[in-house]
Amino acid sequence: MASGYTYLHVILPPTCPRQTYRLSTRTFKPLRLPRTVVKYADLPIIDLSKAATAEGRTELAAIVRDTMKTSGFMYVINHGYSPAQMKRIFDIANVPFDAVKNDEKQIYAGDIKATGSYQGYKLRKYWHIANGVHDQIENYNIHPDSDPKQHPEALRPFLPEIEAFLEHCHVNILHSILRLLALGLEMPEETLVNTHKYNAQTESWLRLMKYYPKSEEEEEKTENVWLKGHTDVGSVTILWSQPVAALQVRSPEGRWKWVRHIDNALVINIGDALEFLSGGLYKATIHRVVQPPPSQRGYTKLSVIYFAFLDNDVVLKPLEEIPVIMRQGPRPDRLPEQGKEPTMDEYRKARIRAYGQSEVKKGGGGVDTEYLEGILVKHYN
Repeated sequence: MASGYTYLHVILPPTCPRQTYRLSTRTFKPLRLPRTVVKYADLPIIDLSKAATAEGRTELAAIVRDTMKTSGFMYVINHGYSPAQMKRIFDIANVPFDAVKNDEKQIYAGDIKATGSYQGYKLRKYWHIANGVHDQIENYNIHPDSDPKQHPEALRPFLPEIEAFLEHCHVNILHSILRLLALGLEMPEETLVNTHKYNAQTESWLRLMKYYPKSEEEEEKTENVWLKGHTDVGSVTILWSQPVAALQVRSPEGRWKWVRHIDNALVINIGDALEFLSGGLYKATIHRVVQPPPSQRGYTKLSVIYFAFLDNDVVLKPLEEIPVIMRQGPRPDRLPEQGKEPTMDEYRKARIRAYGQSEVKKGGGGVDTEYLEGILVKHYN
């Protein structure tokens, strides 16, 4: 099976002036975009280079604010990595899947239920989807500044490049987006940056993710869903766009629409933590992953994602003195009960432990629910 990239360049990002290692994993044939007509979501494109000036940040903040109050998805371009550098990152991303044998993967598999953490591998068939069918998704998750011995031997030579990439994601991309989101709340630019420190204790992580096709019988039992509709746990999710069409966003009207691929663009969405911090003014994005259109079936889908979280001790309640909330009042439907709000650390661990493992309450319209740390969590089938 093939993926959506051809890796021809061995380029070291300028943020990491260290030795570059050759990759021994197989390269992939280029993949055409879907030839099937699909309904794409109309998402705004943010040129992050404009955030270098105060005037540019003011302009972008208005677009980001309106987007995060509605669909919650947007593209970001001019984010600091060239197409050649991103091909290198995707090639490295394939190493923990194709260059590591199954018995070694077992050694580095995370104890997800016990720790509430995805560090290491999430192996295939761990999450239950529907009707007895489990996922065909393999994850490898990397936290900043981790000990090389915590990783498979094949990946260790590339850790300096990965660490430089992680820092770029957090400091250059995430912090820039957080400044725009803070301006959209009419707050000082550094308000949200101050809740997302980057150090050895950072709980944000890089996820390398590979989706493998399911059998026809499994597709039928799950109605072609690969990953149920959900909102993310943390604050901001940064996904590198790739050619295999599978990601869908749920519109405010309740319709699923495909997310179009844009070369070397980021797909950005927000999660529960930022919805709670903003008093519900920003909406956590509902999204899912489904079987690709017919012209792309049979291919694996390789993803590179940075999941950002608030600092562990931040309480998931509206920020004090948000001008917009002071005028309009918080939206109460998903906010935790006042006085019983969990910390980011408590909520993140509860969601990770439960996902794909817990018993949920079946609901109408294909929406299942459960309460975790006093918060209503919805799963969209």
